[in-house]
Parts: sequence; structure tokens; C-alpha cells
Amino acid sequence: SMCTRQEPSEQEKASLMCSLLRQTPPGEFGYVVYDLCVLIQDDKLVRQEAACIAACHNKNNFIPIQINGHTVLLTHYNNLGGNRFFDPESKFSFEFDHLRGVTRKPQVHGVMLDEGELWRIALHKGLKAYVSCHFPAGNCCVFKKSLGKRQMFVACIEAHQYQPSNPWNCLWKSDWTFALTPFTTEVTGIFLLQIHYFKDANLHVSVSKSVSETLNMIDRSQFAADFVKFVEAEDTKFHIAILENIQALSEDIWEKNLRRKLPVTRTFMNWNELLNDQHLNTSVSNTQMLP
Repeated sequence: SMCTRQEPSEQEKASLMCSLLRQTPPGEFGYVVYDLCVLIQDDKLVRQEAACIAACHNKNNFIPIQINGHTVLLTHYNNLGGNRFFDPESKFSFEFDHLRGVTRKPQVHGVMLDEGELWRIALHKGLKAYVSCHFPAGNCCVFKKSLGKRQMFVACIEAHQYQPSNPWNCLWKSDWTFALTPFTTEVTGIFLLQIHYFKDANLHVSVSKSVSETLNMIDRSQFAADFVKFVEAEDTKFHIAILENIQALSEDIWEKNLRRKLPVTRTFMNWNELLNDQHLNTSVSNTQMLP
């Protein structure tokens, strides 16, 4: 007997969409949203589910945006709620539309020029100089947060190369957390590297690492210099370790581990033909999505 194909419910579609969107590699969110519009043919449902996931995606990946002539990162640390963010350099806050990728409603966000803010400024100046020299497409921000009577700092670094026509995308990010405490403080750093290569294959690489170090915290300028040296040393160690691991993945290892598991057909999937056969090349209504 013939099986009748049952159309998934709206709730099932929403659940599947959210699962796919949460797995989206950095730099590809807009493309995934567009593809879901084509597949599901329900722009309203796609946009409704994508809006919340886009906010998390942007904050998790430290998305850089231009505001008042310079770059600020969107993170959980400068999130004021209601899709509003704070730029510590220009002392402005603004709303951000995560789907359309546009800022709106900027307004002055007053910050007291206290001891903590002076430390933050010194840290940002030193970190920015380092990032400018070592990351061709890098950005950084230093945020100050109050935790009870203690003042906490989080320094964020983001560097990416999004080249879908090559085709590969990658993101390097790290955040460094410490408190403004007398004499010494413990700096904790977390690295994350994500790579997606999709020419004749679909290869995802994700590497993370955490480090910590105790630094003297007596003089602002000296601490900023010591902090930048620590970040540079750990960046270098992480970079070297990644290169060594890549070299270890020799052709011999690839053949032994993957050749037995993957069929070798020596042919490529004709995706355009598949789309035509499945009648998926349908036009989509005009909706503004992330570039």
C-alpha cells in the first residue's frame, strides 16, 4: 500500500528550524535563513523563529558592527536587554535589529570617569594596539561590569574571515575576565576557533581552550602592558598547537580513519540538478535578512 506523506505541523517546523539555526557556523546565518524560507515557504514563521536565535548567534560570536565611526562588538557583556547594547568608547547605547543587521535609536549612555573607567581605558588602548598589529581583520572591546562592590573587566577579541565564494569561513575569538582587586588579580581567558570548509566536502572544525594567570595589579599602565604580553603569549601557544595538530592529521591518518567509513565514488553531487528535480528553486518574497 502507498504511504501518505504527512505535512509537518507548524510546531515541528519551528523546532527543526531552531535546531538548524543554532548549528549555523559564524558568517552564514543569513544564508541559512534564506534557505529555510525557500524550503518552508513561510517567511513569517521563519523570521519569527530566526529573530531570537539571531540575537544569541550574534552575541555568542562577538559580531562587529559600525557605530559612530568605529567598531563595537555585540556580546552578552554589553547587552542592556531589549536588543539594546552599550558602546563603552563612544558612551552611546543603541538598538540592533539582528535580522536586518541595522542599528537605530542611539542615545547617550552616561559613564562616570571613576578609577575603574580609567583602568578600562588603559586596557582598551593597549589591547587595541596589539590586535591591530597581529590580526589583519581583528576587533576588540573592553567592558566594565559591577559585581556587588567589585568591578569586573571583560576584554573581548574577535577576528574572522568570511569568504563563502572560496569557499570557507572562520572565526577566532577570545574573552579575558578579571576583577579590579588590590595588588594581584587572576586573569581567565577562553579561546574559540571555528572553521567551516565546504568545497567538495562539509568540514567543521571547532577548537576551544581556557587559560589563567595571576598578574600584578598596582599601576594601570604596567598592568595593561603585562596583560597584553600575557594575551600575546597565550595566543601564540594556541596558534602553534593548532598548527601542530593540523600537521598530525597526515594523509595516512585521513585514509585509515575516513576511507573505511566514507564511500569513494570520485563523483560530485550536482546540487543544481537536485534542486530542479525536487522543485525547490522557488522564488522567495522580498525579505531583508543579514548579508
